[in-house]
Amino acid sequence: MSTSPPRIGLLTTNLACQQQARALVEQFAFELITQPPGDAYYLCLNGQGLQLRHSGPRAAGPVHIDFVNGALAHRRRYGGGRGQPLARAAGMKPGFNPTVWDATAGLGRDGFVLASLGCPVTLCERSAILAALLQDALQRAAADTIIGDWVRRRVRLVHGDSSELLQNLAGRRQPEVVYLDPMYPPGKQHVLVKKEIRALQELLGPDRDSSALLGIALGSAGRRVVVKRPRRAGWLKDKKPDTCIESKKTRYDIYVTL
Repeated sequence: MSTSPPRIGLLTTNLACQQQARALVEQFAFELITQPPGDAYYLCLNGQGLQLRHSGPRAAGPVHIDFVNGALAHRRRYGGGRGQPLARAAGMKPGFNPTVWDATAGLGRDGFVLASLGCPVTLCERSAILAALLQDALQRAAADTIIGDWVRRRVRLVHGDSSELLQNLAGRRQPEVVYLDPMYPPGKQHVLVKKEIRALQELLGPDRDSSALLGIALGSAGRRVVVKRPRRAGWLKDKKPDTCIESKKTRYDIYVTL
């Protein structure tokens, strides 16, 4: 079920970032480039961090993960805390913060929110591009004076395929919650409006194995599997959940494994 990540170039014009760029090239097998490619995606490392860019004439702005500022900072403050649908779907209760394996981490937002509320979270991402963006964002978050302490304690990043890694966990290493956020299903193109989602679709292609991953997750989660879906989408693998929690645009399907 593993897929080879697309070959992508990494560009930096900042001398202070050269060493970091070489480390990323070695770690993720990127290609170090000296100028933007023609009409293609590439990674750019500068003083603000790592960004995914497109050099085409109609390209949207860069994709950049920021756990410290912007939308995620607002969500940390005003997102509803432990009473929000995501936290309730994960089974958070007073005095109980389940361990969470975010099996399709993507841009890491939901996993990071759960960590901000107290859950120990493993972000697992098989795409080298997304894993590199997540790693860069987590390093910046860990260095922040306000959130850095709990980021270092609660969030772990794994670059790999959850389909394989979950099956190798046993006993106390098994997560209490496995969280799945697959690509939006076919026929929902009208929701793919954000530049981040468009970039992921174009780079990584359609989701082909989330149904198989659900089966693996059900055998790996100590308490429950949570699947995030568009509110009106069908069940993943046509498998009816035990219960669900809905918000305005999103539905969390919950499969109890106790």
